[in-house]
Amino acid sequence: MTQRDYYEILEVPRSASPDDLKAAFRRLARQYHPDVNNEPDAEEKFKEINEAYAVLSDPEKRAAYDRFGHAGVRGPGGSQDFTVDFSDFADIFSDLFGFGGFGRSSTRSRNAPRRGADLQYRLDLTFEEAVFGVEKEIEISRDEVCSRCGGSGSEPGTKPIRCSTCNGSGEVRQVRQTILGSMVQVATCPNCRGQGEIISTPCHTCQGRGLERRTRKKMIEIPAGVDTGTQMRLAGEGQPGINGGPNGNLFIAIQVKAHKYFRRREFDILLDLNVNIAQATMGAEVEIPTVDGPTTLKIPAGTQPGKILYLRGQGVPKLRSNGRGDQLVIVNVEIPTRLTTEQRQIFEQLAKSLGSEVRPQERSFLDWLKETLGG
Repeated sequence: MTQRDYYEILEVPRSASPDDLKAAFRRLARQYHPDVNNEPDAEEKFKEINEAYAVLSDPEKRAAYDRFGHAGVRGPGGSQDFTVDFSDFADIFSDLFGFGGFGRSSTRSRNAPRRGADLQYRLDLTFEEAVFGVEKEIEISRDEVCSRCGGSGSEPGTKPIRCSTCNGSGEVRQVRQTILGSMVQVATCPNCRGQGEIISTPCHTCQGRGLERRTRKKMIEIPAGVDTGTQMRLAGEGQPGINGGPNGNLFIAIQVKAHKYFRRREFDILLDLNVNIAQATMGAEVEIPTVDGPTTLKIPAGTQPGKILYLRGQGVPKLRSNGRGDQLVIVNVEIPTRLTTEQRQIFEQLAKSLGSEVRPQERSFLDWLKETLGG
């Protein structure tokens, strides 16, 4: 083999830590393995990388190499042992060879407890229900442990049998020859799908799944102040866990229906209010709707179109804090399009009284400031 410096081969300094060496080996092995690199010298480079890591990853060999160089790691007659423990690099060779593990059992990970899947339920609320909160009954369809077989999947009175293909291990192994020697390919048993057992007599209720579909009714409390897009999490109300793992969660997605009069802006409620020209000019007291019920609103004399009147504290309760938003009343002055004879006479008299002079509207300070500052 080449006499190049092992640290140079792995592209690390002589002070490199074991983790640095491991990271370098992983990176270079992926780059130069002949199965993924078609360059003519890829195989020689990979052997060189393997040799360098085999020496430097062993504390005793590394110490001998640092002191005596290549001569320090040669055995009697110049022989060398460059064996690498590949157990830490199963992911590399899984990518390269298409199989996982070098004699390492994956049965434990397959049979380990796993959390169940989450579920989502869309809940439609009226505007008022979202504002003040409500208690709702919902129906959830989900898998639950089979009531007949208790989750085993086997008909009561029978038991699963050991898989003859994998002898109960849940995996099968094949030996494959590579440039590094014989390597063991570990794969999930195709007969039992990794369970190690075969259900000879499936449960009549769940057909061997161990789970059955059920619909449950549940009362849930919706807090005041929710809005479209709000999600509530009900822990443990999702799909059942696997191999004894915890259940998943149920997420309630809130959708609020549009209201006939009200709109919402965060915790404020907006109401568009049409008043006639006499009410806007002379002022008036009018009855308007709120989420708390009808209330009286005073329209100031001389109210202009677009003016906003505030009803403090009559908006939406604030989630996770005290207080409520406001109700904003946006005033729109209606201009009549049809007049009775009497109304026309009144407007004609008003027109004579007001005169015919018109005045261009002066630009506001805000408009001037926006233009000055470039928008």
